[in-house]
Amino acid sequence: MELTRLNAYHIMWLFVFFDLPVTTKTERRQATRFRKDLMNDGFSMMQFSVYNRHCASKESAEVHIKRVKGFIPQKGQVSILAVTDKQYGNIVNVWGKKSSPLPAGPKQLEMF
Repeated sequence: MELTRLNAYHIMWLFVFFDLPVTTKTERRQATRFRKDLMNDGFSMMQFSVYNRHCASKESAEVHIKRVKGFIPQKGQVSILAVTDKQYGNIVNVWGKKSSPLPAGPKQLEMF
């Protein structure tokens, strides 16, 4: 029996970046359908037009790349980037400060 070991160079992450037109009702519907198709295929939203997905192998990544190509609307730009798990491990995420909660309002409204 052959032992297959998980390797950070074989595990892949897919990123889908897109800029789709949303000026008409039809374009908005197509853009929404594209985002829903990505999520149904296991992608998660990182930002509004950036989605990512973990793939266990390069072969799995190729299957999902083919699916994404099938989802793409006629207009707009879509880019797909595949990186290894090792490369993804170098990602730097920075979040700004959380806004402080609003001050508590009056406990009772007084009318004069």
